[in-house]
Amino acid sequence: MFARLAGLTAAVAATAGYQSMSPTGRWYGPTFARGIRGSKQVALTYDDGPNDPHTLHLLDVLAKNNVRATFFMIGRFVHERPDIALAVAQAGHTVGNHTFNHPLLTFKSAAETRAQLLDCQQALQDAIGDHSNLFRPPFGGRRPATLRVARQLGLQTVMWNVTGYDWNARPAGVIAQRVAGQMRGGDVILLHDGGHRDQGADRAQTVVATENLIHRYLDQGSNFVTIDEMILASRKKQKVERAKARR
Repeated sequence: MFARLAGLTAAVAATAGYQSMSPTGRWYGPTFARGIRGSKQVALTYDDGPNDPHTLHLLDVLAKNNVRATFFMIGRFVHERPDIALAVAQAGHTVGNHTFNHPLLTFKSAAETRAQLLDCQQALQDAIGDHSNLFRPPFGGRRPATLRVARQLGLQTVMWNVTGYDWNARPAGVIAQRVAGQMRGGDVILLHDGGHRDQGADRAQTVVATENLIHRYLDQGSNFVTIDEMILASRKKQKVERAKARR
């Protein structure tokens, strides 16, 4: 009996740990991880910037293809390069909160989490002025207290359902292939324009992969949107469905 209880406890703990890091897990509360399944909407999102020069190179690629994306920025890097953060915002992209120095929030208290989010919000406000209420937890790590603090601050927690696994500077073709293998429509793609440890992380392959992905999915009739645009479309669909259900 004790062995079974020990096994059950271990299984629950393992599942809880998985849910705290799984981008689509919902044990600890709702987050936004994807748009309308099967739709033509695609959201490109980039974490860990601003990062010189690769964030700027991404801006060139996005502008050339008339695509808008969402950038989740680290507050201390915004302090270091407010000019790049401002360039992202002025180009029409959405800018969100990725904490001040990228800790794993599952191991942070509510007070520490609040400070991380507020310090990043202030860094963004100083650099670009008003910005979105979007927040992405570093490494995707969160627990109930993390999401509760975010809600108290009026922030919408955003995850993802597709990743290019590009943080190890893999070749562009590998990044694009990994993304393509997960796409189902209405997808939120996680990529990185920086690295959380220091400025200057090499994201040249992510820039190339981004252009490849844009061409591929534009050719298939996809519509690239920002996260706030995707959230709005999802809410409109939910509203229509609720109205139909009441009839």
